[in-house]
Amino acid sequence: MASIKDLKKDINYVLGDIIEAVYLWEAATNNLDSKEGSALIDQAIEVFDGLIARVNDKKADNRSAHLKSVKNDLETKATELVTALNKLSA
Repeated sequence: MASIKDLKKDINYVLGDIIEAVYLWEAATNNLDSKEGSALIDQAIEVFDGLIARVNDKKADNRSAHLKSVKNDLETKATELVTALNKLSA
């Protein structure tokens, strides 16, 4: 497992890129401050907050397995958010 610092960076970069993609979609389609875009951004922020809280939870019994679970959840949630963004673009 990579360091906790790297996992936090991954969470930040992945979800930040998704939020940026929403802004780009809004700009490209002239849907600035759209309800759909705002909802996706809110979801990304909720996912970010939840994952960072889980990374910072030091009470997990098996820390390594716990962090792997967080990484897997990041991949799953990011895929869901990208899929939702792609549906907006279609």
